Amino acid sequence: MYNTYSQIVLPFASSPELFEQYTNASGGLRTGMLMEHLDSLAGSIAYKHMLGPGVETLGRVQERGFYIVTASVERLDMLASLYPVRDIRLSGQVIYTGTSSMEVAVKMEALNPDGGEETLMLGRFSMVCRDARTRKAHPVNPLIIGTPEERTLYEMGESSKNRRKHAALQALSRVPPTSAEAADLHATYLKCGQEDDSLVRNDRVWMGDTLLEKTMLMFPQERNVHQKVFGGYLMRLAYELGFANACFFMRSHVTFHSLDGISFTQPVPIGSILRLQSQILHTSPPGEFPATVHVRVIASVVDVQTGHEETTNDFRFTWARDDGKSTSRIIVPKTYQEAMLWLEGKRALEMGAQIRGRRIRAPEGEQ
Repeated sequence: MYNTYSQIVLPFASSPELFEQYTNASGGLRTGMLMEHLDSLAGSIAYKHMLGPGVETLGRVQERGFYIVTASVERLDMLASLYPVRDIRLSGQVIYTGTSSMEVAVKMEALNPDGGEETLMLGRFSMVCRDARTRKAHPVNPLIIGTPEERTLYEMGESSKNRRKHAALQALSRVPPTSAEAADLHATYLKCGQEDDSLVRNDRVWMGDTLLEKTMLMFPQERNVHQKVFGGYLMRLAYELGFANACFFMRSHVTFHSLDGISFTQPVPIGSILRLQSQILHTSPPGEFPATVHVRVIASVVDVQTGHEETTNDFRFTWARDDGKSTSRIIVPKTYQEAMLWLEGKRALEMGAQIRGRRIRAPEGEQ
């Protein structure tokens, strides 16, 4: 397992020229660009596992006989602020292998001037291997577990895969909402879903009114080794559109909390027209501090001759108000499909709150 470990260091503190390429309007770092690097790193680690640590070039796909793509990103959780700007280390390794899949764990750390390190972000990528000729599943090399620590990582990756399977079985596209979820949805309808309810008109926001989109042409400068649009680039575009939508809704600058999931269903061809559509799915209840918002971004390729759109990616993000305040604005669905998205957003916010709560309480339990 240790042979798959890789890292890159981005010397923002010591290289003003590099920092200039990544700086945002607030003088900090562009999170979307760092996510783009994490996706690239995860792919490199997966190829390193398949080709061996001594191989430095990928070569041609047909010569290798296989290729690797990102199937999904389970989570990317921000654990600490990117401020102040310091050198950043991105690292990761394969922690679990299935028949044709790999779990890659990634980490983002800040390197302090005094030699200390601070973990900023943790995440997991699911990579799949495909036969270059048939496009069917291609077996991956098994992991060799050498230490108790590696055994723990392997079990963590296995647990992550099983959790995704369980979540897929419980998805609202397969099974109806739980009785508790149905009750919450109905209570929201009774409180906020009446068209003539003037008491909540100023704070109620129909989900359909939160749509924000952009359309772009995909250029070859953003291609990957498979001559398709690089997934990390799509991740950055989705992040930045979702961020803008979250700011519009919150009427405030927002801070990134987590990437709650990405599904990659189809590659995006070079030269295609890409449509990104962002929508607010759920918010934290009024009175909760800080207010959080869950945002969905859908990427679709548009056929200019027929007008048909094919979804390629589904991104889910969570942001919080930067000033720590609450919000009185409430997202309200109008259709059954929007109601299911509303519940998906509710589940994501609850899961994120549980994860952040466990990580906050962990140090207290160690004292």
